Amino acid sequence: MGAQTIPIGCNNTQVLPEPDVFIHTSGGTRIPAHSTILVSVSPVWENIIDQPCKHRSSERVIQIHGVPCNAVTAFVNFHYSSRCSDEEMEEYGMHLLTLSHVYMVSQLKQRCVKGLTQRLTVENVVDMFQLARLCDAPDLRLNCMKLLTNHFKAVEKTEGWKFINQNDPSLELEILRFMDEHQTRKENSRRQKKEQGLYMELGEAMECLEHICTVGCTDVGPCHVEIRKEKMKPCTKFSTCQGLQLLIRHFATCKRRINGRCLRCKRMWQLFKLHSYICQQTDSCKVPLCSQIQFKMQQEKRKEDPRWKVLAKKVASAKVISSLTLPKRK
Repeated sequence: MGAQTIPIGCNNTQVLPEPDVFIHTSGGTRIPAHSTILVSVSPVWENIIDQPCKHRSSERVIQIHGVPCNAVTAFVNFHYSSRCSDEEMEEYGMHLLTLSHVYMVSQLKQRCVKGLTQRLTVENVVDMFQLARLCDAPDLRLNCMKLLTNHFKAVEKTEGWKFINQNDPSLELEILRFMDEHQTRKENSRRQKKEQGLYMELGEAMECLEHICTVGCTDVGPCHVEIRKEKMKPCTKFSTCQGLQLLIRHFATCKRRINGRCLRCKRMWQLFKLHSYICQQTDSCKVPLCSQIQFKMQQEKRKEDPRWKVLAKKVASAKVISSLTLPKRK
């Protein structure tokens, strides 16, 4: 038997010596291979090949049973070409993932995870999930879980789900638990997003309050600044600024403010108080009541309300984020 030419990649060939290993499949196929190639790809092959032969024969035989012959052929060919066709992935992807896991062929395993993820369907997702667990493929497992969660009503009707429902309650429980945790995370994320939006709005209100009390806006400004409507253009946060100006004007003239019976005045007072918790320039701050609120707290030696302190910290963070993502006020 002469030298054998084995294709490497698409256009190149590498001349190799005669094969010194033969892989036998359960279908009776005999696949020639080279120990040097196998060992260079996987440490598992080295352990298998280094084992002493049971018979005194120059031919070293390795048995791979329980897998279709063509899948084994594709698996061995991958050692030489580092390639796997779409047709092979479509037909033998699950078998190739199993072989790549058992023989620790990491490059093929990554290729299989990607290929099988692209081929996930409602019908095969349960089988894919079980395989992902057995083959330690967390990315494939996660994608299976996502499909199960998003299309659970359809998955419930499949034979795969009916099988685990009747025969594998622990797996069923694992899937249902993941779905419950996923829903909880989704709700938490939605709540956090809503809260962050509120902090951003409060941060914008704090910025508008400082803007109004320092340089003035269209209708309201500090006493020492003359507001000329014909020259004053709306600022970039005019919708917030306008609402705040109306609130300030109401606060200044409301007769129910002192008794705390006016909800609008109470809201304005809360904004002043929040500003006083955030403000770092008490001595030079132009916002009304800022220094008075802080002085009163120090005079009465009251501890800071932890809830206000936490709120102030989150709003201050939101202001920083806003300043980084939004254009400066004009």
